[in-house]
Amino acid sequence: MKLFKKFASFVLAFAMVMAIAMPSVVKAAGNGSITITKAKAGHTFEAYQIFAGDVSGSTLSNLKWGSGVTSDGQIALGDAKAKANSLNNSSDAKDFAYEVSKYLATAAKETNVFTNGNYVIDGLAPGYYLVKDKDGTVPQEQTYTKFILEVVGTDVSAAVKSSVPTSEKKVKDTNDTTGETTGWQDSADYDIGDKVPFQLTGNVADDYYQYKGAYQLVFHDTLSDGLTVDANSVKVYVNDSDTPVSSDQYTIAYPATDNHSFDVTINDVKALGAHVSKVRVEYTAELNENAVIGSLGNPNKMYMEFSNNPNNEQGGEKGQTPEDKVIVFTYKVNINKYNSRRVPLVGAAFKLEKVLKDGEKKLVKEYTITEDDPDRTTFEFTGLDDGEYILTETVTPDGYNTMNPVKFSITASHDTESDNPQLKDLNGNPIDGEISFSTKVTTGTLTAGVINYMGSELPSTGGMGTTVLYVAGTLMILVAGVFLVMKKKAENN
Repeated sequence: MKLFKKFASFVLAFAMVMAIAMPSVVKAAGNGSITITKAKAGHTFEAYQIFAGDVSGSTLSNLKWGSGVTSDGQIALGDAKAKANSLNNSSDAKDFAYEVSKYLATAAKETNVFTNGNYVIDGLAPGYYLVKDKDGTVPQEQTYTKFILEVVGTDVSAAVKSSVPTSEKKVKDTNDTTGETTGWQDSADYDIGDKVPFQLTGNVADDYYQYKGAYQLVFHDTLSDGLTVDANSVKVYVNDSDTPVSSDQYTIAYPATDNHSFDVTINDVKALGAHVSKVRVEYTAELNENAVIGSLGNPNKMYMEFSNNPNNEQGGEKGQTPEDKVIVFTYKVNINKYNSRRVPLVGAAFKLEKVLKDGEKKLVKEYTITEDDPDRTTFEFTGLDDGEYILTETVTPDGYNTMNPVKFSITASHDTESDNPQLKDLNGNPIDGEISFSTKVTTGTLTAGVINYMGSELPSTGGMGTTVLYVAGTLMILVAGVFLVMKKKAENN
């Protein structure tokens, strides 16, 4: 009777564990079946007989070690009845599940057949079973099921409850002219030389604090050649806090040794304090001279590894989230110099400035005759984003009037919420001055022609007097010649 009461307490303890901490509840009748519902495809479930005996309702009598426990395990764990008597509460039951899992022999049954959203394990003999995912079979984007222990009873269906981490990467977009900055999104455009803000977010499993070992997250981030990360800017935050966590709670590998730009490892989320729903990594990277212009943009990718086996005391086993991508776009302006007949005109030089929100100007690039090709007629300004600009002629071709400064804006639209953001539209808009743009979205190019007009040719004073003297002198020479000829003839006569 005393043994029966002890075992009843043992069964109740496991029921509490399954109700509170287990992701699924599994019961089966003797020689019956277990139907596991609400599971995801790709799993292989195993059932190990831990205790064998005679089943009556939800109790097990004539208890002994089952076929699922190795002989070494039976010796290490001791007498089966004594072991059952030592289990008094849910904590004992939970510890026993981890303890016995070290001595598993052969599974009584397993299945990987996923039909109509269910898995079925059938043909189970009477006993007490541990149900688990088969080692090495869980898809990388999913997690292992916590160990389940249950007395075999009538046929039942049990719903698996699982919490799988997710991750995403985002970027903010800033218009230098208006000073407006967007929220976190999937695309942006920037000038070469700008600091671009990025955010990586990992949403952790709801039950991470129940993991036997450390619950680790590893963010793997890969930037394109057009972006250079500022390693000193990398900070880690918990939930929505604006205060970064202590640097001893994570490590940064930069440059990473796994073909990524850098990796951030959260050693144990459980050590970060109160309940954690998400971990954020924020940093900036500079858009550099290798940036790709146009619709291909500068893609940036990340994925997150996460501890995915709550039953492993040593940790180490990890799942992996799908890769997420954002894109940073940048553009260029080509200015072609013409005369009034639309013939390319040499001898000019220009500078381009960007208008900032406070009215100040930032020099983008300035050409000079001494440093550049004196026969240049095309001027390229590369690595621009949206905003207002001023084009000024700094050197004017000889014989031509200096053109007035031209003010224009660049506008663009791109997908802000997309798994694969696209550059959709690009325009150059005149604000002040004579300019008209043609655009090509694929190359991110805005092209315009600007014209220099010749100066007016005006007459100079005193010019006619000199002409009259030349004409009079010529006439006098002719008259003198005629006079000499006539005099000669007269003398001969």
